[in-house]
Amino acid sequence: MTKPASMFWSGETLKERLEGLIDPFVPERVDCAAYTLSIGPEVYVSPNDQTADPTTVTVRKLNEGDGFTIPPGQFAFLITEEIVSVPADALAFISIRAKTKFRGLVNVSGFHVDPGFRGQLTFAVFNAGPVPIHLKRGQAIFLIWYASLDCETALKKDGAVHKGLDPELITAVAGELQSFAGLSKKIKDVDKALAERVHAIEKEQTYYRVIGAIALAVMIALGVSWAKETISSRGAPAPQTITAPGATKP
Repeated sequence: MTKPASMFWSGETLKERLEGLIDPFVPERVDCAAYTLSIGPEVYVSPNDQTADPTTVTVRKLNEGDGFTIPPGQFAFLITEEIVSVPADALAFISIRAKTKFRGLVNVSGFHVDPGFRGQLTFAVFNAGPVPIHLKRGQAIFLIWYASLDCETALKKDGAVHKGLDPELITAVAGELQSFAGLSKKIKDVDKALAERVHAIEKEQTYYRVIGAIALAVMIALGVSWAKETISSRGAPAPQTITAPGATKP
């Protein structure tokens, strides 16, 4: 008997089978041959040079509708709101919606979900764009596709339901992340400070040149005045009478 070929689930199949695999399931979130997942209740964003103490940054809890930002060049962990299950006869693939990726948000974590997995999905993302990316809990930015395997596999995940962000993931990336944007700003700040220092030194040199010129002029004026007074105090020599030879003085 020929085994059925592997195939991706159509939108119709997703509507039929996902109600028992995604909790909560909303039929309107079936997008062609994918299902749209949303941002869940926890987020971690790596600290940058604007953070007072990078070592204190940890997982942030989000209430419904709470927003957050991922600065340029920074890394983040996001989880899904939904509990996702993958049956033993299927494999799932995950990504970020195109309109969010076009803003610079890149998925740098895995791109598939193993058979047997059950829990909230964790996305590791990186803001490769030039501006902060603003997101909020409940925002639908993730996509998941399901594909059938040629048979049900015994080599599947068989553990507890995964919920929340794993603290070990946070520990591995804790601390300030030097982004290109942050380094560029530091270089500009140093360049500005150096230019201001050079300008201050130039002003200081000009000040001392002026003072020196004034002092030199005063010294020259005093020297000339002293010379005139010295010559005047000695007086001019008395006139002498010249007597012709043989003549007697009167």
